[in-house]
Amino acid sequence: MPSDDFEAGTDVQETQFAAIPDDAEPASGHPQNSPVLNEHTHSKNNGVAHSTYGTIDGPATRSSTGRDTIPDAPKTVASPRALAPDLLRGFLMVLQAVDHCSIGQGAWRHGVALESEQDGTVVNKWNDPVPWTARMLTHFCAPGFMFLLGVGVVYFGRSRGKLGWSSWQMLRHFAIRAFALAAVNELLFTLPFGRGRIFILNIVLLALAVNYFLAGLLWLGINASEPVLSTLLHSSFHASSDDVVEQPLLQDGTRRSSAKSLSDWSMRCSWHIHNGILLAIAIITITWNQWLSPHHGHCPLDVPPGYSGPTQPNHTNLGPWFDFWFLNVNYGRVISPFPPLAWLSPAILGLLYGRILLARKWRAYTINAGNAASGVFLMLLFVLTRLLHFGNLSEDCLRMSEHLASPGRNQYLASFRSFFYIIKYPPSFSYIVFTMSINFLLLAFFGAFPEKFARRIPALLAFGQSALFFYIVHLMLYFGMGGLVKTWFGHELGHIDPMTGKPVVGTEGKPAVMWLTWLLGLAILWPLCRWYGRFKSTTGVNSVWRFF
Repeated sequence: MPSDDFEAGTDVQETQFAAIPDDAEPASGHPQNSPVLNEHTHSKNNGVAHSTYGTIDGPATRSSTGRDTIPDAPKTVASPRALAPDLLRGFLMVLQAVDHCSIGQGAWRHGVALESEQDGTVVNKWNDPVPWTARMLTHFCAPGFMFLLGVGVVYFGRSRGKLGWSSWQMLRHFAIRAFALAAVNELLFTLPFGRGRIFILNIVLLALAVNYFLAGLLWLGINASEPVLSTLLHSSFHASSDDVVEQPLLQDGTRRSSAKSLSDWSMRCSWHIHNGILLAIAIITITWNQWLSPHHGHCPLDVPPGYSGPTQPNHTNLGPWFDFWFLNVNYGRVISPFPPLAWLSPAILGLLYGRILLARKWRAYTINAGNAASGVFLMLLFVLTRLLHFGNLSEDCLRMSEHLASPGRNQYLASFRSFFYIIKYPPSFSYIVFTMSINFLLLAFFGAFPEKFARRIPALLAFGQSALFFYIVHLMLYFGMGGLVKTWFGHELGHIDPMTGKPVVGTEGKPAVMWLTWLLGLAILWPLCRWYGRFKSTTGVNSVWRFF
């Protein structure tokens, strides 16, 4: 059963765009994660800049428990929270519910075409306009949740570091949360749908678990190596004590030595180098989906007329264990449409974005402008993938009437729907840049809301701040309601369910039933998520309830 995903483990004051605690942040542009900086400087600015991105700076505090003790408070102290990402996450939850509601009651085929958006799959018929539009909207969910997952790792690490957690304690937390996500995947999908015939059914949660742990591991590595590189740079270029000269008076009447300037330069240089490494990893981890494709994203030209579906076996010569991590696999007892490492790139981008966002005190306008500019840049990059035929995983795969009528024409320019045909399984480069473009534009949109207005947007904050709870409950709710709806309004749809081998029964052709069910489900979920959010805010920072 294909599914879109959610962001892993949202906490009201913790990870996945956690609330920003009232801790010190550098007032300058220096990276805040550098221990060299944290040991010698702290912000004296106690002002609070309220916006939908919360507070970036505040008074300095430090835990008295020591680095080997995890403090546990009975209640989290309220503080300003980055609201724009919460609103985005809540909005993606609402879109995701459309997908799962339609699947639960068999309202329409799951895809923009009648065949799945899979690497190297020939498609010859578009889905109807309403399900096509719904599917295009839900495309934003998977990479958006992965991206927010990576950002949340940075927020979590910064918050827990100021509470005195050691790297080992953070690593243990990342491992426990990843295990919890994998366990929920087994309980929510493998056991009920596998019915003893399937050992692993990865409908995204397992991919989220793996990528959450890898993102955490990468953040810990960067957090350790960044001050080391800064020290090496400083040592390499540092003048001897006899060569230190006083610089002219600065505007505030103080003097800054050349040694101090060199120290600042080495920290900034190390920070930028590590950001460049993250960007390089993000590019590599999305382009390897193209490199590892058994057919490099091309469909053969000698496919019989009228055929639709896969054209070649979807495996490599490196064995099933390797394929599980990078390709969509179906080995009977192991089914995984969301290969974990194929979805790693948005999480790495989230790490980079989080580091930039927390590196200094930014104006809300600057953040929104940066988000909008990132969205426009990625959209232009998407247009180039269409014009220059790179990063698509669907070359020569469109065989609709408009393509057959003009065989020599660029297939992506044959129609509006052709231009936006993107491959999700596994995600192509064009899929990632298009969907992340929309996510950045949505961040800019939500970030422009005044804080008081943002907090009054119905349901979105409640959904966005209880993501895993929403995900679990909404699946049970919509599939339970779907069973009842199919009993009352369902009929055979004329094709076979690949999981059961039986004719599919659904409500296709009755869109009012689907949309009313979707709205009813959201109306039920809203008070439940508000209740859970209030309950979670009363628990300690180590409580297992914060995983949800």
